[in-house]
Amino acid sequence: MAQSIPARKQNEDTSTVSWFVYLIENRLGQLYTGCTTDPARRMRQHCGAITGGARALKGKGPLRFRAVLSVSNKSAALKLEYAIKQLSRAQKTALINGCSDTLPDHIFTYTEPGAYHPDKA
Repeated sequence: MAQSIPARKQNEDTSTVSWFVYLIENRLGQLYTGCTTDPARRMRQHCGAITGGARALKGKGPLRFRAVLSVSNKSAALKLEYAIKQLSRAQKTALINGCSDTLPDHIFTYTEPGAYHPDKA
């Protein structure tokens, strides 16, 4: 039987939990966007070291973070994840490279100041 992973510990203070939106590139050059409270754990899940990785990434390693963006809360993380998924490949590449000229302004309404961390592991 599959082992479930608790979303949070019972006594964990959710007001201090940081949320992140990340872009992962696989060996085929495809980009995957997701959100989490723990990017390192999520990468281990996607790589198959622990259970819970996305099917879209299964067998497509090696995987690497291309960008990790810090956001204030879960709602902002989900909105930013959706907004990034609507971008074209060229716009996602611009986001990864830190070129904000061609990106829609609403992308940056969800991130915290100084929240961009390219290639964060």
